[in-house]
Amino acid sequence: MTTPTIQLNDGHQIPAIGFGTFQIPDDGTTYQAVKDALAAGYRHIDTAVAYFNEDEVGRAVRDSGIPRDQIWVTSKLWLQDFGYEAASCAIDKSLQQLDLDYIDLYLIHQPYGDVPGAWRAMEDAKQAGKLKSIGVSNMTPKIWNQFVPQFATMPSVDQVEFNPYFQQTELRAILKAHDVKLEAWAPLGQGNQNLMHEPMITQLAEKYGKNAGQIILRFENQEGVVVFPKSVHESRIKSNLDIFDFDLTADEVAQLRTLDKGQGRHDPDAPGVKEMLLGAFDVHAND
Repeated sequence: MTTPTIQLNDGHQIPAIGFGTFQIPDDGTTYQAVKDALAAGYRHIDTAVAYFNEDEVGRAVRDSGIPRDQIWVTSKLWLQDFGYEAASCAIDKSLQQLDLDYIDLYLIHQPYGDVPGAWRAMEDAKQAGKLKSIGVSNMTPKIWNQFVPQFATMPSVDQVEFNPYFQQTELRAILKAHDVKLEAWAPLGQGNQNLMHEPMITQLAEKYGKNAGQIILRFENQEGVVVFPKSVHESRIKSNLDIFDFDLTADEVAQLRTLDKGQGRHDPDAPGVKEMLLGAFDVHAND
């Protein structure tokens, strides 16, 4: 099966579904999970410096036997390395950790501090061929309006929390105006059981012979959102990819839009988020 792609505003084609590696340990588990995902047909792997598993992602990509230009690899810049010089060094370090010649998509992971300086470093790294596409993550409308007008080039994506309970209506209007694609982290609500047992979703699952997760992912895909569900279980890794053999009707999509509660679990605009994140993730602890 060939994974459908979505066109970015820089001309590149991003696979519409990817495999997320957040909180998968760097003890061989990430390597195995990524190998399983690639064997199942995924061609898009999402990691980050702050996931501490770039090395195993890169090794699984290299060991897969799949040509490098057929696998989309995303990584992200941690906020300890914002500013031009620090970001330039961090990009080189990620390439070294991944042991790859380039990164397909590189994101500002948490948008606090010298974001414009980091963005300039990413633009230069893109110009140098180290990065193919660049984007941002966790940018709310407020944060977007604070930083993006200072950028010389428009981000290709904004990776944010997104699922049927939090459909990012205001943000999507801003992104659409600039042809910026939304990527969903936590596309299944981080296993939210209320979401998984929503009658509307379970009824559609029964109708189409799918599970609740597949209905949710298909809805998000039909909304033009790039999704990357995470699992370490081979059967779930495979089933999450099996969403392209049916279409929800326009009425069903409209119904699922009514599940939106307008807020998620993480609020990037809340006070103290930067300090909390810096305390939780030290990407230089082993330097």
